[in-house]
Amino acid sequence: MGDWTKLGSLEELDGWMERSRREPVWVFKHSLTCPVSFSALEEYRAFIGQDGSAGTGFAVVEIQTSREVSTELARRTGVRHESPQALLLRDGEVVWHASHWRIRIDSLRQSAAAVV
Repeated sequence: MGDWTKLGSLEELDGWMERSRREPVWVFKHSLTCPVSFSALEEYRAFIGQDGSAGTGFAVVEIQTSREVSTELARRTGVRHESPQALLLRDGEVVWHASHWRIRIDSLRQSAAAVV
């Protein structure tokens, strides 16, 4: 399993939004019932395992158990909810996002390199 934090409350989301002001943070929205989401989660997990480094945070929001967090993240960022969905936050803003089959280790790496 990748080294990430599961976001389950609005207070935790607040903390991650604040953390993004100090360092890049990734948030992955995961559906527990979608095969495409499981495939994208494997790409995210591989990315963390190969490219995860100090100074970058990684989180997962499980849609079915944390709907309020998912909805609030969409509201705060202005990025319409989809799942699976990967968002890269910096300074409280989304600087890159992708959904479904566009979540691949190579696209995650490219976006991380452009921000960090």
